[in-house]
Amino acid sequence: MKKKVFTYQLREWVYRVWEEVAGKEKNLLGFEDIVIEHPGDPNYGDYSTNVAMVLAGKLEKRPLEIAKLLKKELKKIVGKEIGKIEVVAPGFINFWLSKDYLIDKANLIQKKDFLKEISKFGKGKTMVIDYSAPNIAKSFGIGHLRSTNIGQAIYNLYQILGWKTIGDNHLGDWGTQFGKLIVAIKKWWNKDLQNLTVKELEKLYVKFHKEAKDKPELEDEGRFWFKKLEQGNKEAKRIWQFCVDISLKEFDEVYKLLGIKIDCAYGESFYHFNGWMDKVLEDVKNKKLLKTSRGAKVVYIPGLNVPGILIKSDGATMYLLRDLATVKFRVQKWQPDLIVYEVGTDQKLYFQQVFSIAEKLGYISSDKLIHIAHGLIRWPHGKFSTRKGDTIHLADIIKKAIRRSEKLVNSSQTGKVLSQSEKKKIAKAVGIGGIKFNDLKQEPQKDIIFDWDKILSIEGYSSPYLQYTYARSISVLTKSGNAAGVLVKNYKFNFEEMALLRTFYQFPEKILVSASEFSPHILCQYLFDLAQKFNLFYQKHRILNSKPRLFLTRATANVLKIGLGILGIEALEKM
Repeated sequence: MKKKVFTYQLREWVYRVWEEVAGKEKNLLGFEDIVIEHPGDPNYGDYSTNVAMVLAGKLEKRPLEIAKLLKKELKKIVGKEIGKIEVVAPGFINFWLSKDYLIDKANLIQKKDFLKEISKFGKGKTMVIDYSAPNIAKSFGIGHLRSTNIGQAIYNLYQILGWKTIGDNHLGDWGTQFGKLIVAIKKWWNKDLQNLTVKELEKLYVKFHKEAKDKPELEDEGRFWFKKLEQGNKEAKRIWQFCVDISLKEFDEVYKLLGIKIDCAYGESFYHFNGWMDKVLEDVKNKKLLKTSRGAKVVYIPGLNVPGILIKSDGATMYLLRDLATVKFRVQKWQPDLIVYEVGTDQKLYFQQVFSIAEKLGYISSDKLIHIAHGLIRWPHGKFSTRKGDTIHLADIIKKAIRRSEKLVNSSQTGKVLSQSEKKKIAKAVGIGGIKFNDLKQEPQKDIIFDWDKILSIEGYSSPYLQYTYARSISVLTKSGNAAGVLVKNYKFNFEEMALLRTFYQFPEKILVSASEFSPHILCQYLFDLAQKFNLFYQKHRILNSKPRLFLTRATANVLKIGLGILGIEALEKM
């Protein structure tokens, strides 16, 4: 997808010029060595490259001399998109886009016509994305926010690019932990099953592990009951099914609050009950990959010291077998071009095993399997742990964020003229938007230390700031009677107007790059930058009686609404 962005076109021009002037030395520079960036200071153009400085060290020449030579040749071949090329010490080459090009791109944004163009990028392609994946019998903890939130944003990014996107919620509803839970329920729950809640199930799970420290035989009982569950024991299955049902009900409530809609929810148990794990075992045997190690059924993987365990020595199936069954099922059902897993970084080695074995079995090429390894939300002292009863429920955070937002809405000037239902709607959108954006604005792979103030922040680089900017732009347009703004090519832009014009064209590119790098934080940074520029423009200039300024306001509103929508955040017209 990177080939679709203008940055890539610039890299091609620079590389082509280098090949023409370098002669025998052209191999000193590879295409990947050319870095094209948007300068932080607008005085240095719309794009900039330091390629001359990269070459200077290799050629033992002055970077300024190389930059001037490249500029001379570039001026002969660049398209009408480029209005000016400049060389500045110590050897940067800066590019300015032409005013006509910027206006044409702004028109596409203002009319939303660019959506038709970018929706062609993924035409005919299918992506399956595995995200959220909460564990049955455990409350939806803060730890699952990242997978759910980042996964939905990536789903939305690919969908707007025209991909057929399929979200699959791989529920953790199978494994030895359910044998432990069955033991705990049978030993310590003396009431009717109907009185059980997810919180009570968590308490029983914690109690099991505390008791097992002094009574290790409990672990054997847990393994015994999980084996009975796999064998179809009626009592085990009845208790397990109840745990699944009450958990799904709670998960649906959280998804509804967050505005998350996942297409499918195939739990691990699906692959057991429908024979997919048996099919994988048959494939492994046919490929002569199945080995025995200390009674366990394993697969050895070249380059990895640890073998992949499919079945433990006691006959219980492992995650690896279930995930291979999942790959086989997804390939047969959807024939995807990509299968993306939005799962924590601590699973990196595990997914190397899954991808390597899946390729060996002939299910799918490993380059079509992507693991987006997000960092954890954790305490300063370590990870959240359900076993130790040391976790925070996401529903509690959402409710607290909404209550905090309600207080702010009620105390604001706007709140005095809003109805009660309007205030509740705004508080919900602001509170939930704050939680989502605080997560999405971080680089996915980095850990986040849990901090109530940061999680619920509504100032600065935050969702409420973007929502407020959108509401401000809509207010201006409403006051104008939603007059149709226009830009003419002989219009003389002031500094603040030009800053906006030089930002709009980047929007489709930011969507493409955010998708190809699986990094919603790139889009977050762009939206924040645009909002800051619009607010400066709003403060300095009268907009209502100027058609060009109304045009810029409408384009800003369009970008913010579409961008927030991709991030799964509601754009508010009143705030």
